[in-house]
Amino acid sequence: MTSPEPVESRTQSRTQGRSAQTATLAEIAREAGVSAPTVSKVLNGRADVAPATRSRVEDLLRAHGYRRRRAEATRSPLLDLVFHELESAWAMEVIRGVENVARDAGLSVVLSESAGRLTPGRTWADQVAARRPHGVILVLSGLDESQRALLTSRSIPFVVMDPAGDPGADVPSIGATNWQGGLAATRHLVELGHRRIGAISGPSQMMCSRARIDGYRAALETAGLPVDPALIATGDFHHETGYRRGLELLRRPDRPTAVFAGNDLQALGLYEAARELGLRIPEDLSVVGFDDLPVAPWVGPPLTTVRQPLTEMAEAAAKLVLALGRDEGAEAATRVELATSLVVRSSTTGPAEQQVRS
Repeated sequence: MTSPEPVESRTQSRTQGRSAQTATLAEIAREAGVSAPTVSKVLNGRADVAPATRSRVEDLLRAHGYRRRRAEATRSPLLDLVFHELESAWAMEVIRGVENVARDAGLSVVLSESAGRLTPGRTWADQVAARRPHGVILVLSGLDESQRALLTSRSIPFVVMDPAGDPGADVPSIGATNWQGGLAATRHLVELGHRRIGAISGPSQMMCSRARIDGYRAALETAGLPVDPALIATGDFHHETGYRRGLELLRRPDRPTAVFAGNDLQALGLYEAARELGLRIPEDLSVVGFDDLPVAPWVGPPLTTVRQPLTEMAEAAAKLVLALGRDEGAEAATRVELATSLVVRSSTTGPAEQQVRS
């Protein structure tokens, strides 16, 4: 058992810690050619600093590895929720999950979007630094190195939900078992007797999209069926693209008898394409989606889909970012995946020729 540290030693250590921090800020001010109050304004996200000065100070803060102490970082009662695109019922499920956690914690949610970009703009990071929220949740988005450094220096924790790319081992993230979901969707169609199974993917640069299509390929290969590239169309997870890509697939002379639509919105677009071509679902075409949005049981016919627990994922991301802000999630900076599950409804059955034989 070690003897307790003498009081004067503890006091000296605290004093040295404060001096080291003060010296660092003073050094940054000297190197930047500005006053210490100007450095403080940058740290606090004040707007009355020239852009060139702010950039110079931020660069020096990163170079010195400055990180604001938790005690100094007085937070606003906010959670920042950032979407790469803020639209559709998919986003509403995510917002609902974050709101559930924020409400219980006495916080409000600030919504923003990065206009389709996979990283928010620089002005967004400055605005977050000025707001000093309890944390940031990014959906299908990420941060560049300067943005990460800015949030870290202000002790603002962040979590990525359903990351578009590999967020890195040191970035906490919440996702779903997309590969397993694509496998389950396609295996269901194979087990019904389908042999020509098409797919409409999401954006090729998104990790979740690639994983779903990899699961689709794995199911076909496991069943000994060929993977025909001509039956795989690239989409963008929107209804209109499901319609357009659906028309292309269904107008083929050797059209597929079933399609894994990649997500529910593309599945609904595919429904419209099938109706336009006089094809019945599921008699002439079986369709499987992905997400299990609230509308899925109510379309005609009710959609077979892979349930992605969007609300639960959002709740998990919000709880994790709050834990990180309390220094309770230091060991949680890993990728967490919530399970997906196949929900069978009325949009899938055996292929037409099989129905005739039976």
